[in-house]
Amino acid sequence: MNLCFQNPVKHGDRSSLFSALKTSNFANYKLGSSKLRFFQGRVLENRKKKPMVSVRSVSSSVVGTIERTKRDERSGGENVYDAIVIGSGIGGLVAATQLAVKEARVLVLEKYLIPGGSSGYYERDGYTFDVGSSVMFGFSDKGNLNLITQALKAVGRKMEVIPDPTTVHFHLPNNLSVQIHREYDDFITELTSKFPHEKEGILGFYGDCWKIFNSLNSLELKSLEEPLYLFGQFFQKPLECLTLAYYLPQNAGAIARKYIKDPQLLSFIDAECFIVSTVNALQTPMINASMVLCDRHYGGINYPVGGVGGIAKSLAEGLVDQGSEILYKANVKSIILDDGKAVGVRLSDGREFFAKTIISNATRWDTFGKLLKGEKLPKEEENFQKVYVKAPSFLSIHMGVKAEVLPPDTDCHHFVLEDNWKNLEEPYGSIFLSIPTILDPSLAPNGRHILHIFTTSSIEDWEGLPPKEYEAKKEEVAAGIIERLEKKLFPGLSSSITFKEVGTPRTHRRFLARDKGTYGPMPRGTPKGLLGMPFNTTAIDGLYCVGDSCFPGQGVIAVAFSGVMCAHRVAADIGLEKKSRVLDVGLLGLLGWLRTLA
Repeated sequence: MNLCFQNPVKHGDRSSLFSALKTSNFANYKLGSSKLRFFQGRVLENRKKKPMVSVRSVSSSVVGTIERTKRDERSGGENVYDAIVIGSGIGGLVAATQLAVKEARVLVLEKYLIPGGSSGYYERDGYTFDVGSSVMFGFSDKGNLNLITQALKAVGRKMEVIPDPTTVHFHLPNNLSVQIHREYDDFITELTSKFPHEKEGILGFYGDCWKIFNSLNSLELKSLEEPLYLFGQFFQKPLECLTLAYYLPQNAGAIARKYIKDPQLLSFIDAECFIVSTVNALQTPMINASMVLCDRHYGGINYPVGGVGGIAKSLAEGLVDQGSEILYKANVKSIILDDGKAVGVRLSDGREFFAKTIISNATRWDTFGKLLKGEKLPKEEENFQKVYVKAPSFLSIHMGVKAEVLPPDTDCHHFVLEDNWKNLEEPYGSIFLSIPTILDPSLAPNGRHILHIFTTSSIEDWEGLPPKEYEAKKEEVAAGIIERLEKKLFPGLSSSITFKEVGTPRTHRRFLARDKGTYGPMPRGTPKGLLGMPFNTTAIDGLYCVGDSCFPGQGVIAVAFSGVMCAHRVAADIGLEKKSRVLDVGLLGLLGWLRTLA
């Protein structure tokens, strides 16, 4: 594996160690105390009243790798960060970089060897595999929903991308085949050719999606928990704000049924939404569906040259260039509370880091169930867990195959559900396939392609198995999935495989530190749109959440949006943005009450 941005901290290198081991005299955790055990120092004050640390000794047992290319220009550095971000997924990195460009001092702590989480990568036998989805939104050069482009630009980065002419090719029951063309008119032409009697309904449903998307795309996207911003946007764009408020508690399936009667077409819209949220259209918030179903035509799907992992690497580089830090092999075991306020984190090796604010890019289940283990679950989180459960994890198969097994006109992304619509949400029922080498051949050796296959799977299917049985089951289930693709799409696929690696929900839990390998929340029943989704603030002072278990949910655009919102709210709370305490109390109380209606 390519251990990108790794700079080993040498024993005796005081400048590197100082960056790696900044701790605090914050509250009851005094610098040099037996609780810290890493270095003793004394807090000094310069004329600008900025704390300085004079380092006298450092333990040689320090482990970890620190990434930093730009020293803190402030004399001696401050010993308390403005924010610590737990995890370097896209949501966490966007939050971190957005804060860093506002001159906040940020420390990102990543358990693994490289950044990205489920948007990371790994290398095997000359192949570069995306860990998660290869369908990339947010890379366009227009509008306000091109959040990946904006996040990269904020830290002086830009990535070369390759436009995908087809978002996904659906292969569905009753031999229904639908290509989602990049051009909206081409997509509508194809879909209405399959359902000519529903042309008016198709235009009506997707027309509502465009109303929502255009409203979102017209707004400057910041924290919906910050009243000065929210009221400012309302006065500037009242119609757009009212449109979003109207659709906030609604789901895509209910809207579709206002326009469409054909059961097979409604099932197709279920499949469209399943890709977005791993649930059917009746359970998918209309705002979430609209973001994806329209941006694929507005900004398009664009694959980053070199692979999806380049997004996180670029953001991490940009973060460091802004004077902030990212520490790898830093496994956060707990969040430190002082008088009910989140003030720091403790790593598995005993190190402790302190900050004014803590941002968790872990799931809410991991944040409150593991990082705050032993603490009483806040009422807000109890309510969240009553409305939402953990979405299923995935069985993933990364394969290298001989190029000749794929027809020359093969699309990059495919969704396969062969026989029965009822199997859409069943474990192993539907298959999502990406072939990123269709767009970027450099990811594989010459004459080879990458196939990245996903299907939903529950961790309960894999728990308690002895190693031999576990490996045997992986091979058996993977063989069945590959056989289905061989029959439906690529004859001779099995015999063309040159590399294969199978991951289960246990794999996702282990490497991505996700409870049961989940990829976010799933409503227990029919939700009221996004009304029940929590935002970034939590009931614990100083603690924020970011990522796919926060508003607006799953997907690249959604978690990037979550990161932007979180950074804005944190910046206001630490004095880097304007805020009104009176309005804050009123708005946060109102949002909390609205969530109880979900």
